[in-house]
Amino acid sequence: MASSITIVEQKPTVSALNTETSDNGKVNRLHHIPRPTNKEEERQWLLEQMAGAFRIFAKLGFSDGSSGHISVRDPVEPRTFWINPYGVHFALLKVSDMVRVDEQGNRVAGANKPINTAGFIIHSAIHQRRPDIHAACHMHSPFGRAWSTFGRGIDMLNQDSCMFYDDLSVYPAFGGVVFAQGDGQRIADYLGPKNKCLIMQNHGLLTAGDTVAEAAAFFIALERACQTQILVESATASGSTGASEGVLKKTLVDDEVALYTKKGTGTPEVMYMQFAPEYQLILKETGGDFLN
Repeated sequence: MASSITIVEQKPTVSALNTETSDNGKVNRLHHIPRPTNKEEERQWLLEQMAGAFRIFAKLGFSDGSSGHISVRDPVEPRTFWINPYGVHFALLKVSDMVRVDEQGNRVAGANKPINTAGFIIHSAIHQRRPDIHAACHMHSPFGRAWSTFGRGIDMLNQDSCMFYDDLSVYPAFGGVVFAQGDGQRIADYLGPKNKCLIMQNHGLLTAGDTVAEAAAFFIALERACQTQILVESATASGSTGASEGVLKKTLVDDEVALYTKKGTGTPEVMYMQFAPEYQLILKETGGDFLN
């Protein structure tokens, strides 16, 4: 099933390369987010990406019982947001399953289904605190959950790790399941005024963005960065063969190169393009049934 949303297409360019050279000789990457033409269509577009992201997350093994949520600020009524219903497997979610709630947790539109209390508290606090954030993802994914145990960020180990340079916070204050409003506010405090990604100690990962695509792509990338970090730590840990023989040592990307790489790999536009192929594949595999 195809979506009927009207989008603004990218203007054609002469070069097949997704770069341009500015007057000062700097090479810039060109990416385009195909935004809908009005707020009602933008709502539908975001909900379709939201449902598609859940299907992708299910394929990647991020489903974990009733845990995990994506929220999307409503573009028509921005003091409300959409969130997935409680206790429905990611692989079964459709657009029509999503629930829209206000800042007090009252259902105002969408499916007449309950939502996860902890999810509401976390996402409501973030949306209220950060008007630049329109989508947020929080899952208990395997490697993110494992690396979160250490309450550390990630090292700039490679190009993909640099997506998170100066854009990743750590929340060190796990106190059990989030049931109090103050817990959500503290999580928002640690996310801070500009960062979009958060490692929640003893808990998991949270990522955010201007679009569902950006937030979801950041989540997938951060989960894989945590996996890489664990592999590198294992290979270089005291007592390992690599450490004892002195042949394996971490080589980190320096700050200047990491910042340059972040600007080329971790922007909203690039993250959108990171998500687009996954979305295209899930559309084909499911026949677009999640668009209903």
